[in-house]
Amino acid sequence: MDNVPDSATNPDTTSDRVLDGLARLCLIVAGVLLVFLIFSFGWLVFGRYVLNDTPTWIEQSSLLIVVYITCLGAGAGVRFNSHLSIDFLREGAPRIPRAIMHAISDGFVLLFGGFMAWQGWLMMISNAGRPIPMIGLSESWRAAPLVACGVLLVIFTGANLIQRITRTGRAGS
Repeated sequence: MDNVPDSATNPDTTSDRVLDGLARLCLIVAGVLLVFLIFSFGWLVFGRYVLNDTPTWIEQSSLLIVVYITCLGAGAGVRFNSHLSIDFLREGAPRIPRAIMHAISDGFVLLFGGFMAWQGWLMMISNAGRPIPMIGLSESWRAAPLVACGVLLVIFTGANLIQRITRTGRAGS
C-alpha cells in the first residue's frame, strides 16, 4: 500500500494521485510491451528453428519496442525517484547545500527533458514520410518515445521541484 499523505498535511494529494497514476500507466504500458517483446522473440526462435522461416518483422519491431519500454520506464523512474543516482554526497550535506544541489539537478533534468521533447518532435516531423523497413510504420514512431519521455521528465521533475519548494516553505514557517 502506498504511503499517501493526508490531504490536511499535503494539499497536493490530487495532483500526486494523477501524476502517480500517469507514472503507473507508463509502467503498465512498458510491462505489456515487455511481455509482447518476450513472446515475439519466442516466435522468432520457433520460426527460425522449427518452421525454418524466420519472421523478419521481429527485429525492427523489437528495436522500436525497446525504445518505448526504456523511455516510459525512465519517465516513471523520475516520478518515483527510482532512477539511478548517486546521492550520498547530497543527502549527507547540510540542509541549504542539499536544497541547492536538488535545485541544480532538477534544473538539469528539466532542461534535458525539454531539449529531448523538442528535438524528438523535430525528428518526428522530419521522418514522417520515411517508413521503417520490414514493418512499414513511419520512422516518426521511433522518435515519439523521445517526445513522450521528455514531456514526462518535465512534468514529473517540475512537480517534484514544486513539492520540494512548498515542503521547504512550510517547514521553514
